Amino acid sequence: MRMLSFGIIGILLNLYVAGYSVAVEKSNIVVYLSDDHSQFDSSLYGNPNIPTPQFEILAKDGITLTHAFVASPSCAPSRAAMLTGLMPARNGARANHTAPGDEIHVLIGDLQTAGYEVAAFGKVAHGKLANRFGFDHIGKSRDIDRLGKEVSAWLAKRDSEKPLCLFVGTSNPHVPWPGDSDFDPDDVEFPPHHLDTPETRRHRAAYYQEIKDLDTFLGELRGVADQYLGSDTLFIHTSDHGSQWPFGKWNLYDYGIRVPFIASWPGHIKANTVSDAMVSWIDLMPTLIEAVGGTAPGGLDGRSFLPVLLGQTDSHRGEIFTTHTGDGTKNIYPVRSIRTRKWKLIHNLRPDFAHTNHSDLDRKPRAGAYWTEWAHLARTDPEARKLIDRYYKRPEWELYKVSEDRWEQQDLAADPAHAEVLRDLKHRLAAWMEAQGDTGFVHSEPRLLSRPETWHPDQFPAQQPGK
Repeated sequence: MRMLSFGIIGILLNLYVAGYSVAVEKSNIVVYLSDDHSQFDSSLYGNPNIPTPQFEILAKDGITLTHAFVASPSCAPSRAAMLTGLMPARNGARANHTAPGDEIHVLIGDLQTAGYEVAAFGKVAHGKLANRFGFDHIGKSRDIDRLGKEVSAWLAKRDSEKPLCLFVGTSNPHVPWPGDSDFDPDDVEFPPHHLDTPETRRHRAAYYQEIKDLDTFLGELRGVADQYLGSDTLFIHTSDHGSQWPFGKWNLYDYGIRVPFIASWPGHIKANTVSDAMVSWIDLMPTLIEAVGGTAPGGLDGRSFLPVLLGQTDSHRGEIFTTHTGDGTKNIYPVRSIRTRKWKLIHNLRPDFAHTNHSDLDRKPRAGAYWTEWAHLARTDPEARKLIDRYYKRPEWELYKVSEDRWEQQDLAADPAHAEVLRDLKHRLAAWMEAQGDTGFVHSEPRLLSRPETWHPDQFPAQQPGK
C-alpha cells in the first residue's frame, strides 16, 4: 500500500513538473526592422500604388497599429532610443552616427536576464555601434539578398535550450535605391509636398522596388521563423523612421516619424485586429520584456504597450514627443514636436538655420539627383519655388490639425482661432524638454539662411555618376 502511494505520488509529481515546465516555457521573438520606410508608403496603410502583400498577411494573422511613432527621424538616435527606452537627450545619442553614453543601461540585458539569447542580423543598431548593445550574436550581412541565408544558416546550427529573441534588420528602403525597378515611373504617385519631374518619378519607382523587396523578405523571414522557431513566436515588423524624401526623414512631420507596426503571436494576439493606440519606439523593448515575463528597470521614458497588443485596451499614450538634432555636416537642424491624436506642434529651435540634408546637397544618383530638376523648376514656377522655400526655410512654430491634415499642409500657428491650442502645446512641450534636460543641442556648424552660398539650391550642381 505504501509502495502504491509512493507510486501515485511519483506520477503526480512528474505530471506537476511537466505541467510546470509547460507553464513557464517562453515564446520566441522575431523583430524585423526596415530602414527609412514611411508608414504611408504601403498598401496595408492605404497606398495601393505600393503593394505590400506580406504586410497584409501578417496583419491578418495579428494586429496593425495605425499610430506608431519613432523617437527621432534618423537612424542612430532612433535605434538607440529603442534599445535603451530613453529619449535621445537622456541616452546621449542625439545626432546621427552617435551612440548612448557608456553609463546608459541597454535593455537587451533585461531580455537576457529573463533567460533569452538575443541575436542581431543586419541593421539593428547603427553600423559599428552594434557592439555597444550587448547582443549574444551579431551577424555580418546587411544586404537583403544574403540576410535570409545567413539567418537560416545560423538557426540551423544553433544549439541552445534558451528561448530566442531574434532581431533582423534590412537596409531597405534606405538610399541608394536600385537602378532597376518593376514599377513604371509613369504610374507612381506623389505626396503633395513633392514636385512631379521625370527624375523624381524614376527615383520614386526605385523606392517602390525597395519596399517590394523588403515586403517579400518579410514573407521569407516568417517562413524561416516557422521552420526553426515554431508557431509560438511573437513576430513584429516595424521601421526606424520615414523615408529619405523631402519632408520625410530628418523631419518631424508624420512622413518622417510615423511608421508601420504589425505584430502576430498565435494564442495571444487576436487575428485581423487594428488599434489606433498611440505608441512610441521607446515603448518597444519594455513591451518585449513584459511579454516574456521579465521586468524592465524603472526611470525609462518608454513603457510597455503589451495590453494594446493583447486587446486589453485601445489606448496607450495621450501625446507623442519627437526630437531631431541632425546628421554630420549635411543636416544641422534641431527641432522638437508634440503630437496628440488631433494636433501637432513643431518647434524649429533655430529658424535662422537652413534645413538641408544629403539629398539636396549631394544630389547623388538613386538618392537625390531629382533635386537638380527641382531647383531648375523653381526658377520659373512660383509653386515650385514656394515648396522649395518651405523646405529650406522654416518658421519657429508650426501647428497642424493632423486629424484632418494628414500631410501637414496647412500651418495654423498664426490663426487666432487656435491660439489657445498653440499656448497649451507650447507649454507642454517646454515642460517636457525641461524634464528631459534637453537644451536644444547643436551638434555641428550650421548652414545659416543669411549665408545662401552654404545651402541655396543653385549652389549645389548635380553630381556626376560615380562621384
